[in-house]
Amino acid sequence: MSGKRWIALGIAALLLMVSLGFRFAGSVATTNMENMFAGSGSEDGVQQQVIEQGQGGAGKIAVIELQGTIQDTGQAPGFMNAGTYNHRQFLRTLESAGEDATVDGIILRVNTPGGGVVESAEIHDKIVGIQEQTDTPVYISMGNTAASGGYYIAAPADKIVAHPATVTGSIGVIMQSVNYSDLAEDLGVEFETIKSGEYKDIMSGNRDMTDSEEQILQTLVDDFYQDFVGVIANGRDMSEEKVREIGDGRVYSGEQAQENGLVDDLGTLDDTISIMAEDEGMNNPNVVRYQAEAFNFNQFLGTSARSLFTSDADLLGIKQLLMDSETPRAMYLYTE
Repeated sequence: MSGKRWIALGIAALLLMVSLGFRFAGSVATTNMENMFAGSGSEDGVQQQVIEQGQGGAGKIAVIELQGTIQDTGQAPGFMNAGTYNHRQFLRTLESAGEDATVDGIILRVNTPGGGVVESAEIHDKIVGIQEQTDTPVYISMGNTAASGGYYIAAPADKIVAHPATVTGSIGVIMQSVNYSDLAEDLGVEFETIKSGEYKDIMSGNRDMTDSEEQILQTLVDDFYQDFVGVIANGRDMSEEKVREIGDGRVYSGEQAQENGLVDDLGTLDDTISIMAEDEGMNNPNVVRYQAEAFNFNQFLGTSARSLFTSDADLLGIKQLLMDSETPRAMYLYTE
């Protein structure tokens, strides 16, 4: 065997040993870190943080924050995406507060432009379930924005409090796609599509939409809008005619929303806490924030590893943009 081959085999063996060493070290580190953080959270990944310490055990209010677009991206909560909305974790957090027998009231701090139709409906149903099964009052405290899907989930609340400058409303449904057919033609790109039915590539970005396709999608949008109208009519004890009158997609300030009957009171989160305490007869209650656990080492390692293998196209979001443009998805979403 030549000297070069011996050198190549030696390098390969060295790389194998280094790889095994890193795996062993990573396993040990993970075990140690998990032991360090063991017991800091709960089985459902929800932790409690005291905001205000009450006196004499006169009630407990759980505050849950909803920040960002309501969309199930399929990502597990982790260190690298801790500041983004995670749908499954939010539902678990809401469910945890609803199942806590020591909680006398729940306040959702909503700051979102809305999001997916299904995700918004799941949160709405979870709120209604808590109210019906536990008689726990649920109040909404609106932040900068609580529009479209953000209002959809607020509608069944026992009381809605908005800041005077909150942007809310935007009652309606929207479906959008990117039509890049002219750009493709300029670049000399041709698309070959083989499909099983006439409408299999409906809302495709590589061609113009036909009249019949537009009619199909408009029917979907109308059905989802009818559901939105019904949710508001039931939650706000308002006629469907009134909801349709004010629910034409326009946005309202907090003050305008109160005038239209979409909001009960004006104020901040602190004001909402005070209003709930007074309404429910709680004197200096404990106020606790329910939130996802701040850190999980396994999720951190997984997210970090994935980031090392992210392609440039994924990093720029080009791949996801093209994939999303081919997906006809209805949204309760306020877009500026």
